[in-house]
Amino acid sequence: MNKSVYSLVLSDDVVEAVDREAYRAGMSRSAYINKVLAEAVSYTTPEQRMNDIFTAVESLMDGGIFRIMPRPSDTALAMRSALQYKYKPVIRYGIELYRSFAGTIGKLKVSLRTQSEALITEFAKFVGLWSALEKMYIMDHFPDGITYTVEKGRFTRTFCLPPDKHLLSDDEIAAALSEYVKMFDEIIKLYFANSGDEKLAKELVMRRYKAYFAEGMPII
Repeated sequence: MNKSVYSLVLSDDVVEAVDREAYRAGMSRSAYINKVLAEAVSYTTPEQRMNDIFTAVESLMDGGIFRIMPRPSDTALAMRSALQYKYKPVIRYGIELYRSFAGTIGKLKVSLRTQSEALITEFAKFVGLWSALEKMYIMDHFPDGITYTVEKGRFTRTFCLPPDKHLLSDDEIAAALSEYVKMFDEIIKLYFANSGDEKLAKELVMRRYKAYFAEGMPII
């Protein structure tokens, strides 16, 4: 949605009231006015759509093994979990959404809070295996491909809507995002729980991934 500068003649008292409400909402004057006007004409802004999806994701993932973190921005959601590996290092998940939902809708960011070179090396092995499995089993659903980025202790993967799922509702998108993170978290923990035996770890990961795929894993 493009934005432009418009000139409006408003009462000073109205502007003061707007500024107070914008401050309470943690928004700029322009963002607050844009929100109020969109609601008045029943228009869903990209910001509202992202907020609705994130709120649904938070509801689906609240409690249990994930800890939902304060949102770093209007376009991102963060949460964390702990690996069952020696000193239980924290694994952080970030979901970032784009303003446009055409094709690529956002990305997943996974990072480890650790200085252990051994742990970072194992993490790189896992995400390499994970990417290979996705390319083998789900890449046919994405004619434009999925982008993977691997850095030291960090992994990024784009989220895309397959052509046959471009009409998913926001609740369905939130469910798919939630299930994907849950699946990733379960399988990476399975890998690290057996990382002392690399062959076994890979076998278990592949077996569990195939099971998810057979059960109707989220394609996003």
